[in-house]
Amino acid sequence: MHAREMISSHLHVKGNTNDALIQCIEQCYDCAQTCVTCADACLGEDMVAELVQCIRLNMDCADVCTATGAVATRRSGSNEQVIRAMLDACATACRLCAEECERHASDHEHCRICATACRSCEDACNKARQSMSH
Repeated sequence: MHAREMISSHLHVKGNTNDALIQCIEQCYDCAQTCVTCADACLGEDMVAELVQCIRLNMDCADVCTATGAVATRRSGSNEQVIRAMLDACATACRLCAEECERHASDHEHCRICATACRSCEDACNKARQSMSH
C-alpha cells in the first residue's frame, strides 16, 4: 500500500508520521477486504443458515474497518478524539468478528483466514490507540 508514502508527503504531516497509525490503516483495509470475502464465502456454503451471525459480523467489521481506515488517513485539520473512538470501535468489531469466525474455523478455511486478519487488525488498532494516548 501507499499509505506511508502518501501521508508522509502531506503538508500538515511534514514527514512526521505515526507508524502505528499507518500500520493500522493498512490493516483496516486488509481486514475489510477479508471480511467481505468471508461473508461472500459463507453465503456460498450449504449450511448458510448456521452462518448468519458470522455473515453479519463480517459485514459490520468490514464497514467499521473501512470507515476507520478513512478517518485515520485524513491529516488536514485535527480530529483525534474521533480517531481514537473509531480505533476503539474497530478493535471491538474485529474482536467480535474474530471470535465468531474462530467458532467456524475448523470447518471453513475462509473463516480461519478471516479470524487471523481480524485479530491482526484488532492488535493494530490497539497499538495505534496507545500511540495516540496523551
